[in-house]
Amino acid sequence: MIDEVRMTSIEQLIAQPEGKTLEFKRDLSSPKPLLKTLVAFANTAGGRLFVGVDDQRKVVGVVHPLDDEERLCNLIADSIAPRLMPNVELITVEGKTLLVVEVFVSGSRPHWLKAEGPEHGVYVRLGSTSRQADQALIDELRRTAEGVAFDELPMPDLSVEDLDLVSATKLFQGISALDDQALRTLKLVTSYQGRLVPTKGAVLLFGKERAQHFSDAWVQCGRFIGTDKAAIFDHIDIHDPLPQAVDSIMLFLKKHAMRGADFSEVRRKDVWSIPLTLLREAVINALVHADYSQRGAPIRISFFDDRIEIENPGILLPGMTIEDMRQGVSKIRNHVIARVFRELNLIEQWGSGVRRIFKEAEQLGLPEPQIIEVGMRVRVVVHLAEVLEIQDIHGQIEKITPERLESRLESRLESRLESNLAAKVMILLGEDEAGKAKLAKLLGHKSVSGELHKQIKRLLVLEMIEMTLPDKPNSRLQKYRLTVNAHDLMLAEVKVATGGTGDG
Repeated sequence: MIDEVRMTSIEQLIAQPEGKTLEFKRDLSSPKPLLKTLVAFANTAGGRLFVGVDDQRKVVGVVHPLDDEERLCNLIADSIAPRLMPNVELITVEGKTLLVVEVFVSGSRPHWLKAEGPEHGVYVRLGSTSRQADQALIDELRRTAEGVAFDELPMPDLSVEDLDLVSATKLFQGISALDDQALRTLKLVTSYQGRLVPTKGAVLLFGKERAQHFSDAWVQCGRFIGTDKAAIFDHIDIHDPLPQAVDSIMLFLKKHAMRGADFSEVRRKDVWSIPLTLLREAVINALVHADYSQRGAPIRISFFDDRIEIENPGILLPGMTIEDMRQGVSKIRNHVIARVFRELNLIEQWGSGVRRIFKEAEQLGLPEPQIIEVGMRVRVVVHLAEVLEIQDIHGQIEKITPERLESRLESRLESRLESNLAAKVMILLGEDEAGKAKLAKLLGHKSVSGELHKQIKRLLVLEMIEMTLPDKPNSRLQKYRLTVNAHDLMLAEVKVATGGTGDG
């Protein structure tokens, strides 16, 4: 294997920063951090440790190569359980001798430091650091080594009656019959001590009391003002069954797809294009690959002015790296959930989702998405574009500014509603809910005119807008907001205005 390292140029490897599968140590004077790294490599995705390279990645070499090699091998044998058998070799770089330890992801995981024991001595690799694993992650490491998926495990205290099979059957209508055999094939039920019980995946997907058994299996969506989380503009907690959660998340994103940037009293200045097909792939990926055995945090969707972050609990599965994901390598964490999503045509082809995310971003001219391990979570960052590229009727590419997009949208709504004022009201309510006085101010009117009263009443009748206080229609606190129908209409008009035909 060292020959392979030489072929890829050891000098280039040493020039790289430390990361998930690479670390440098100056010497063996502090063996504990080194041993933590080796344990973390074995439990996570493997890696190489170079001894004889300082923090600035300068090659300093080891003073007593053969003695240090023997000492290191003894340290590994005496300090790590189960027994770890890495490749340990001496190589020469810049006339100096280095110790190179190559660790492969282990089938005997979890490994731990004997001095700290199997409950506290297990470490995993997150970026360039080695982090102590909690009990849930230790169990996950053990399951993956045994080839057991968390969502395939039985829930012996429950029965099939605890599943909402009526809703499940509706979802499968026109796709396949959800009969007893299908329930077994999809592993929604499994045999336990002579009786059929639901699996964890079945309860996550269709459990009547899902929140009772998996309190963190929900989705938190937020639209933030600006580019950080200092101020939140809108939020929603989605507790829908996982297959339906996809559409609920996308509806939230569509709700805020029209505008962004300036949330002051005056009109917001920027309009952002959000790539819906790409985002849908990222959302589905998060729902399918979340580690639902973790407790403490839901899946999170954070919509900023310049990007959307989709974050799910759970580090990458052992053996997986971010580069593997980019290349389309796929390891399924939740087999039951993935299988059901595939049957429902939410997943097209195994391993293709992440590749499509990067491919579509490139086709749309967006900055490359990022995949980051943050704490015990995986975050996909989708950057947004401020200027749209569209095709005119002659097939010529035209760049369209946010202001021109808004003008086109207003024109199309005016034609459909037969009123420029109604079109302006809809666009304003696409930004935020508002009362009549605020709408008048945003429109540049000194007071609420009779025509504004008329168009608001008309939009209510057309079910384009709705009252925030429907039980108190004359309340001074009354505000108006777009209906779901209006959001869909405006999304459709944006597609036409930008020459688009699909979600992307």
